[in-house]
Amino acid sequence: MRRFACLLLGCALPLLAQKKPFDVDALLAIRRASDPQLSPDGRTVAFTVASMEVATNKRVRQIYTVPLGGGSPAPLTQEGNNERARWSPDSRRIAFISDRSGSSQVWTMDASGANPRQITSLATEAGGVLFSPDGKTLVFTSEVYPDCPDAACNQRRLQAEKDSKVQARIYTALLYRHWTTWRGARRSHLFAVPVDGGSPIDLTPGDRDVPPFSLGGPDDYAISPDGAEVCYATNLDPVTAVSTNTDLFVVPITGGEPKKITINTGADASPAYSPDGRLLAFRSQFRAGYESDRWRLQVLERATGKLTNLTESLDRWVSSFAWAPDSTRLFFTYEDRGRQNISFIPATGGAIRTAVSGDSHLDDMQLTPDGRVMIYSEQSGARPAEIFRASSSGGIPTNLTQLNRALFEEYETQPYEEFTVEGAERAKVHGFLLRPPGFTASRRYPVLMLIHGGPQGAWSQSWSYRWNAQVFAGAGFLVVMPNPRGSTGYGQKFIDEINGDWGGRAYEDLMAVADHVAALPGADGARLAAAGASYGGYMVNWILGHTNRFKALVSHAGVFDLRSEAGETEELWFPIWEFGGMPWDAPDTYARWSPSHFVKEFKTPTLVVHGELDFRVPYGQGLHLFTALQMQKVPSKLLIFPDEGHWILKPQNSRLWYQTVIDWLDSWTKK
Repeated sequence: MRRFACLLLGCALPLLAQKKPFDVDALLAIRRASDPQLSPDGRTVAFTVASMEVATNKRVRQIYTVPLGGGSPAPLTQEGNNERARWSPDSRRIAFISDRSGSSQVWTMDASGANPRQITSLATEAGGVLFSPDGKTLVFTSEVYPDCPDAACNQRRLQAEKDSKVQARIYTALLYRHWTTWRGARRSHLFAVPVDGGSPIDLTPGDRDVPPFSLGGPDDYAISPDGAEVCYATNLDPVTAVSTNTDLFVVPITGGEPKKITINTGADASPAYSPDGRLLAFRSQFRAGYESDRWRLQVLERATGKLTNLTESLDRWVSSFAWAPDSTRLFFTYEDRGRQNISFIPATGGAIRTAVSGDSHLDDMQLTPDGRVMIYSEQSGARPAEIFRASSSGGIPTNLTQLNRALFEEYETQPYEEFTVEGAERAKVHGFLLRPPGFTASRRYPVLMLIHGGPQGAWSQSWSYRWNAQVFAGAGFLVVMPNPRGSTGYGQKFIDEINGDWGGRAYEDLMAVADHVAALPGADGARLAAAGASYGGYMVNWILGHTNRFKALVSHAGVFDLRSEAGETEELWFPIWEFGGMPWDAPDTYARWSPSHFVKEFKTPTLVVHGELDFRVPYGQGLHLFTALQMQKVPSKLLIFPDEGHWILKPQNSRLWYQTVIDWLDSWTKK
């Protein structure tokens, strides 16, 4: 009543505190929760918190725990970098990876954080630790010289390599580098060591990487419930640069001869034993050489070899999964129209039901021993990941962590809005829109179109640190994030339609989105900019040669010349699938879709960004593009990071990246 009276009488009212626009400094201040692990007794969640130390230009990770019943998260570690917390079966100890002694090694500590103990002291370091379900053994990875019989040999070889004045590399085969790493003489192997320490046993000796050098990840090995064997993925094809054929193998945890248990010519990955040990679940792609084929969820009966494809009727990629404690169901996630929810299905097959859903991205689900309560991580376009608890059968979730609550009370973020337009061949093209703080339709705002990479990727209800839409909105842009042809979460046919058609239907889809957004209230279609990375950078380069409707462009790690890119990149299965072979096999296709063939049409001011350690899209692509722009006298700027790869990850580099990109866009759209 007082507020209403004051409106009539004009009396003074206290001003409501106004939040600040979200910017790169706020982004760098976020505490990043990840890898939640529920203790076997169902009482406590361990997780990793990463903080960006801008002054030292480092990312620091520490391990925290929080009671499942609620309470304040407590740090268990404080020195060094610590991550990948894994519980002992009795919930009394935690194994983890730490570099507090000067190198990454396996450690254990009490559940309270007390009594830390270093388990390994390997010159080749350690990572990816797992606690065996019987509590007797730790399994971990280490990059070793495959011809070395022991740790002493590895130490001598590593020291000799470091001391050598000659740093030349010699290769006689592919795959010789990947992402940001040159392939050396060492190989990633799985090791087993007693929990109380001792000499590690090499479980995967030989000249192969486990997990695979190209497709491996932290979930590509698992230990059976009885602690007797380890299942892992690796690629035994002769030339791994042209192969996605990872298979699953099992080996005794004490060492011995491995046994191959899958025969699929596509990728088999992410093995996980059922709690009763009878079944092994894993993800599969069926088309050999196609990294963007549909990921199915399969179950293998260990005793009989019977294989059941649980999700063949689901036209979506299975992203992650977890077993129910009674081994009767599998909980899994899949991306659908920009969201990732948690569903479940009987282990024998049947109907898929939803457990938890929302306008968000859910993952990392685990269940209490009675199967009634589930923990998981949740993030959205407006909030970074936090850890939640909910009933496994549905219900209202509860926050277990709110690490950034104070930050978001100070800075303003906006929820994503959705739109759908008609694209090429009348296909429905879906995407998201983000309005700047204080948006009013009576004003006209510059529009920034963000183009995602992949091309088999998507913008979704998830939080991004490398292309954060909230930062661009906070800088005053109306941000549009379209999911054109090739985007995931809209069915495999929609994904496949980008193959061999990089600048075709996807480009038409994006132009239809540009038309739609330019006509929206508050949007200034005459001040339209576009930015993208990887395939998104390719599309920016394609736009350069095919339209002048944009005021400014940003090409980050973008493919410019398809022919040279195919010879410089590392995962050769990718261009072989996308363009029907190497350039000498399909010269017309490479010529048709290469932005470098349209340089004479370049007119739009363009910022070019690249990392010198980028082996996926080598930085010569960026240099080639910048040279073309300069020779055509197109206003352009080159930003090169000598210490970054495909992504800009270091805190101070990230700050410079955002500042440079926004300054460039401002200079051409806000004059």
